[in-house]
Amino acid sequence: MTRIPEKDRDIMEQAIYLPMVLVVLNRDLSVVENSPFKLKKPYLELIEETMKEVQKELSIVKNYLKKNNLKVEEVKRDDAFTMFLFIYKGYEEQHNYFNPRIRNKVQELMVHYLFKRFKTMTAEQKESG
Repeated sequence: MTRIPEKDRDIMEQAIYLPMVLVVLNRDLSVVENSPFKLKKPYLELIEETMKEVQKELSIVKNYLKKNNLKVEEVKRDDAFTMFLFIYKGYEEQHNYFNPRIRNKVQELMVHYLFKRFKTMTAEQKESG
């Protein structure tokens, strides 16, 4: 049983996932830079702008963690699981994450940042317009 409220746990998980999203996007950026695409610039700009957005979100998450005395640290990793230590206002909890679940969540976040956030913006603009 966890002592960490769901909202805080969700934010702590973002501190796990968002850096991983940045790692993947950074790798993809170098792949596109070294690719034989005829017109690389649109792809590079999409990845770079997405990285900026993820970095903004990560900054907000880090500020929240610092302000609320929360920490997340990777403890150990093997082929199947990664264990994280969540420090919540002095309490320590270890949480085990199945690596394919982490990968799926990172992929879900990438889809959000690359595509769905634009659909959300468009829907909000239609509602206000």
